[in-house]
This record gives sequence, C-alpha cells and structure tokens, in this order.
Amino acid sequence: MRIKLDKESDSLYFRLDENRIVESEEIRPGVILDYDENDKVIGVEFLGVSARATQDELSTMQFQTA
Repeated sequence: MRIKLDKESDSLYFRLDENRIVESEEIRPGVILDYDENDKVIGVEFLGVSARATQDELSTMQFQTA
C-alpha cells in the first residue's frame, strides 16, 4: 500500500495495489475510487483534504492493525 499527500493539489491518495486503473468514480463530492479490470477498488483519493484535517493531523499519520 502507498499513501501520498499532495499539498499542491490538496489531495490524499491511498493506493491499495499496483493493478492498472481502468475506471474512476467520484462517489461523493471530493471522494474518488479507482477500479481495476475486475471492478476491485485499488485506490481512494480525497480532494480538499486541508478542509478535512488540520496540518498537525496531516503531518503525523498513525496506523492501527487489529
């Protein structure tokens, strides 16, 4: 998995695997899902991320596993 915070475009992208993206769909304003050829979600992008989180929250990412 890769996570990319792009300050210039104000977006946060989670790439779940490296399959080729064949379709993208904005499921809600500012939330885009990327699909592979098997209709599996392989990426999630959040636009306008600075309005969704503070700079402190964006500068420190925490991961939890169960």
